[in-house]
Amino acid sequence: MSVGHVARVAEEAGIATVIIAVETFRDRLQAMKAPRLLATPFWMGRPLGRAGDGETQRKTLLAALELLGAN
Repeated sequence: MSVGHVARVAEEAGIATVIIAVETFRDRLQAMKAPRLLATPFWMGRPLGRAGDGETQRKTLLAALELLGAN
């Protein structure tokens, strides 16, 4: 769960972050006060979706960018 800590440090330095994680980790990352979190319904180890499923991966990345307001 060090990604939550790294995101917080980056945010404190003025670097916007979005954590993309599988739903399983939502509670833990929220407890770490991750500034922006996109929890996905995919399998552990595949937070963007299945390998080779470019359309789903693209939609997931666009959703993450929306959290940054960079759409």
